[in-house]
Amino acid sequence: MYEDKTLICKECGNEFVFTAGEQEFYAEKGFENEPQRCKACRDARKTARRPEREMFTAVCASCGKEARVPFRPREDRPVYCSECFAKMKEEQA
Repeated sequence: MYEDKTLICKECGNEFVFTAGEQEFYAEKGFENEPQRCKACRDARKTARRPEREMFTAVCASCGKEARVPFRPREDRPVYCSECFAKMKEEQA
């Protein structure tokens, strides 16, 4: 029923494909307009609206390496680097 369409991004001017699957998805959701921007420009626009996440530096309670975390570390709670945190998650599963 649907066929791939080539559209022009209004942001960067590059061509992009509006696939048959995407068209079907748009129809299911009730969207009437075709996308105006390519995926890269849509993603860039989305992240530009999102405020920059503040990161904090802490010392990993397991290995002692520096860890960057998106929350303010507290003295009474251990903080782990991403590698040690992943290992702990694996062991719990």
